Amino acid sequence: MTYKFQIGLRPQWTLTSEGDAGPVPLQDMLALLAAIDASGNIAGACRACGLSYRHAWGVLRRFEGIFGTALLITNRRQGTQLSPFAQRLLWANRRIEARLMPTLESMASELQEELARLLPESGPHLRLHASHGFAVESLMQRMGGGAGLELRYRTAIEALASLERGECDLAGFQVPLGEFEEPIMARYAQWLHADDYLLIHLAVRNTGLFVVAGNPKNIHGIADLARGDVRFVNRQIGSSTRHLISLMLQRANVSIGDVQGYESNEFTHMAIAAHIASGMADTGVGVETAARRFGLDFIPLVRERYFFAIRRSALETPAMRELLAILRSPDYLGYVGQLAGYDTRDTGRLQTLDEAFS
Repeated sequence: MTYKFQIGLRPQWTLTSEGDAGPVPLQDMLALLAAIDASGNIAGACRACGLSYRHAWGVLRRFEGIFGTALLITNRRQGTQLSPFAQRLLWANRRIEARLMPTLESMASELQEELARLLPESGPHLRLHASHGFAVESLMQRMGGGAGLELRYRTAIEALASLERGECDLAGFQVPLGEFEEPIMARYAQWLHADDYLLIHLAVRNTGLFVVAGNPKNIHGIADLARGDVRFVNRQIGSSTRHLISLMLQRANVSIGDVQGYESNEFTHMAIAAHIASGMADTGVGVETAARRFGLDFIPLVRERYFFAIRRSALETPAMRELLAILRSPDYLGYVGQLAGYDTRDTGRLQTLDEAFS
């Protein structure tokens, strides 16, 4: 299926204040603050946002009036910096985007497929259920103009159960290398039948602890989560990462009751990183790419293989062959290979369960 259009959904802040005719969108102001934060001056931010100097100052002054506080601090030696209020506002926006984007992307994909089926040239498509990750995100972007790929973000257990019920064509799941492989695979066993399924190797990735740059709390491993001065942020209930964390805590003889923040929930690696970077927690577990994108230090714990499970009968369908071609393309391999902590040496390789886990 070739799309003539691409649907996207994005979160948008609005603000209602006394004297305004209606809700005022904050997106231009937030984009300007992000550009100032990145460039360190208003002139550079104006170029990045395509705004005139006068218009940019008008946007800033308007919202300073609404909020009743300064958004910028100007220092001759250090240039222009965001005020503490503006920094907190920008980090709140980043957390919201990290938390909502998978849901919005999934909804956009669902809507795109519903509309595409009504078009005269509608053709076959694939349904992918998988946890959010950078390799999956990149695949969605590259399949937008080719075979349809309908995405639902799910935990690995939910995805494999959907595949078993015939509700999707590909189910994404991750398995750590080493001592935790066996207990994780035991968790998947009831849905992975060697006679019915094949595996497509997507990537190997580094998973570990995120900490603030410089590691001020001197966190070095899972055992440090039991310390009273360490605030942890966890992944959502049912996720494979949360289960892996429980296994690592058990191995370190740490009770989950001793981990401050164990019952907290975030749904993506980027949301974990944003949570820590904004000062709401000291550490959490996720893939290295997310830590690097938020300027965090990364303490490796395990290497994980990420697979798509497919039914053997689906292998020769045109849509599946096109997906495999994209996975093996220099463009896709080049992009995923440059992600921090990702290894694409086996990307696109077909394996039986016995070959992958013998």
